[in-house]
Amino acid sequence: MPNLSLHPDRLLPADPTTRAIARELYAQVAGLPIISPHGHTDPEWFATDAAWTNATELLLAPDHYLFRMLYSQGVDLDALAVPRKGGVVPQTDPREAWRVFASHWHLFRGTPSSMWLPHVFSEVFGIDVALDADTADHYYDTIGEALASPAFRPRALFERFDIELLATTEGAGDDLKHHKAIRASGWKGKVVTTYRPDSVIDPEHDSFARDIARFAELSGENVETWSGYLAAHRKRRADFRAMGATATDHGFLTARTANLSTAECEALFAKVMRGAHGQTGPSAEEAELFRAQMLTEMARMSVEDGMTMQIHPGATRNHNARLFASHGRDKGADIPRATEYVEALRPMLDLLGNEPDLKVILFTLDETTYARELAPLAGHYPCLKLGPAWWFHDSPEGMRRFREMTTETAGFYNTVGFNDDTRAFLSIPARHDVARRIDCGFLARLVAEHRLQDWEAAELAQELTVGLVRKAYGLEAPVRVAEPA
Repeated sequence: MPNLSLHPDRLLPADPTTRAIARELYAQVAGLPIISPHGHTDPEWFATDAAWTNATELLLAPDHYLFRMLYSQGVDLDALAVPRKGGVVPQTDPREAWRVFASHWHLFRGTPSSMWLPHVFSEVFGIDVALDADTADHYYDTIGEALASPAFRPRALFERFDIELLATTEGAGDDLKHHKAIRASGWKGKVVTTYRPDSVIDPEHDSFARDIARFAELSGENVETWSGYLAAHRKRRADFRAMGATATDHGFLTARTANLSTAECEALFAKVMRGAHGQTGPSAEEAELFRAQMLTEMARMSVEDGMTMQIHPGATRNHNARLFASHGRDKGADIPRATEYVEALRPMLDLLGNEPDLKVILFTLDETTYARELAPLAGHYPCLKLGPAWWFHDSPEGMRRFREMTTETAGFYNTVGFNDDTRAFLSIPARHDVARRIDCGFLARLVAEHRLQDWEAAELAQELTVGLVRKAYGLEAPVRVAEPA
C-alpha cells in the first residue's frame, strides 16, 4: 500500500543552489498567518459552528475542481452526490460517492488538486496512506471520526489554521444574517463579507428579476428609478461595510466600462427594468452597456466609501446548457475566454483613474494579457493593482507565469499577494502554502542570478505573503500578544 507523504522541498527549485536560497526564504514565511481576502466559503459554518458530517459533504460535493474532472471522464454528478438545481441532494450514499472519487483519484495527477488534497489528508487529518479504491473506506471513516470531534469544528479549524482574516462573498440580496450571528456570538475569528452585486447589475442573469425585488426590499429604496437604484447600492454597500467588508467583487464576461450621461443612464435603466417586469427589455448590446456603466458606477462609489474594487472578467459561465438546466450554476462548466482590458477600462480610467482614493484589483483568465496589457496598465495607473493567478491558473505553473510576465513591467508592489478564491475551507492552508513556495522559488532565482540581494528577497517574501494583501484590501495588521513564558 503506497504511503502518503509530503516532501519538505516540494515545489522548490530543483537546482541545488537556488533551492537552498528558497528554503531559507520559505522558512521565514511558512509560519506567517493566513490572510484570505477573497473566497466563497459559507459563513453559516462559522455562525453555527456545526460539525460537518462526512468527507463527501465537506470535500467532494462542493468542489468543482474535483467533479469537473470526474465529469469529463464520464462520471455522473449524481454519483458524486453533487446537489442539483435548487440545492436538491441526490439519493446517493455518501460513502459510495467517496468510493467513486477514490477509484478515480489517479485522474488528478499533475493538477493543483493533487497538491491541495494530499496536504489536507496528511496535515489536517493525519492520514499516511495514499488514496485509492482500496483505501477509500479508511479515508471515509478516518475523516468522519475526526469531523465528529470538537477539534474539527469550523471555528476550531479556523484557529488551528492561524487565519488572520477570511472574506466570504455575498450577493446584494443577502441579509447577512450569518455574519451578524458571528458578530453576536463573541467569537474572535475575523470573518468578513464582500459585496458581489452581479445578479442585480446583469440584466441577463437568470435571477435578475427576483433578486432586484429582494434588493429593493433590503435597501428600502425605490429601485424603479435610476437615482433610487444607485441609492440602493450605496445603502447595501454600507450594510456590508458594517459587517467588515473592505471590498466589492464583479465578475462579468468582459472588463468593459462606460461613461454615459445621466439622461442616457436613465433611459437605459428604464429599459432594463421593463425587462425585469416581463416586458421588452434591453438588447444584448444594451445589457452589456448597462454592465459597463455599472462598473464605472461601482468605481465611483469605491472612491466615496473606500472599498477596494475587484474585477474578475473572462469566464463564459455555464457553458454546458444541459448541465446548467439540471444542476444550475458553478458546476464546473465555466470556460475562460479572451479578454481585452486597454480599451475596455479606458472610460472608467479617463474618469477616475487618477483618483488617489480608488483601488481596483484586476484579475484575468487570459494569460496572454499579462505582459501586453495588465502589467503596463498597473505599472502606470496608481489606482490599479494586479490580482494573483486565478482559478484555472491557480497552479505552480500559472503562478510562475504570472510572476515572469508581470514583474518586469509592474514590479512586485503593484500586485496584491495571494488569495485562494475557494469554497473548499480545508484547502486554504494548502493553497497558501503552494503560493508561498512558488514565490520563494521565484525570488530565490533572482538572488541566484544576482538580480536581488538576499535581504531584498527576504523583505519581498514577507510582502508577498502578508504585506501587500493588507495594503490592497485596507486591512490593519493585528497586534499579537506574546504568550507567557
